[in-house]
Amino acid sequence: MDSSLPNVARVWNYLIGGRDNFESDRRAARQLIAASPVMARVGPASRAFLRRTVTYLAAEAGIRQFLDIGTGLPTAGNTHEVAQAVDPSCRVVLVDNDPVVLSHARALVRSSAEGATSYLDADARDTETVMDGARRTLDLTRPVGVIMIDILNFLEDAAGVLARLAAAVPAGSYLAVMQPSRDERLAAPARRWNQIAEHPVFLRDRDQVAWWLSGLELVDPGIVEVHQWRPGPGDPECPGGMPLLGAVARRL
Repeated sequence: MDSSLPNVARVWNYLIGGRDNFESDRRAARQLIAASPVMARVGPASRAFLRRTVTYLAAEAGIRQFLDIGTGLPTAGNTHEVAQAVDPSCRVVLVDNDPVVLSHARALVRSSAEGATSYLDADARDTETVMDGARRTLDLTRPVGVIMIDILNFLEDAAGVLARLAAAVPAGSYLAVMQPSRDERLAAPARRWNQIAEHPVFLRDRDQVAWWLSGLELVDPGIVEVHQWRPGPGDPECPGGMPLLGAVARRL
């Protein structure tokens, strides 16, 4: 692990207010914020969206199994913590293939006694390996909440990945997705990121997100900016909007 180079997970950790990052990561994050001030707010907005979607799936949709792909560094408020706060019996698989993330996960990830939390070293694009690994913790004959937040923007074939995942989970399962939009406020940060980082970022518009989820049943309010998806008291306010698209959809 070369701490002199920015790492995707550590940069994001800094943007959401975490402490597991180095000066190279903080420098990269500051460059993104300098390119567009909205970058200072995307982390908290995305994190709040994650909390609300997982809470909805566990508390209202009755989901007790979660597959979080591209989970990132295990900071406070991760999927397993949110789900098991609703019901300690929830079973959660966290998936990432970043060695930085895996080392932190081994040291920090804990589960409730009643449920289970496991970590899987796998590439999000290799859906067969992801599902085979998830099967060791989850019962894939029962509905699963698939969480893909802060990962689709790094996948060139995001549509193919989502289609394969939707086909691999049973009816009654849900997909929760987040995608940075093709917004002028993100254009400069995206260009800067693609200059300094190993993994390029892809911006997409609402029509592309809608195409990904065609054939699934969208949960109200549909595909919206993340701060507009069932906001609650204390959630970050975004008076100028937030160029991150979010949605939750059910497999019929």
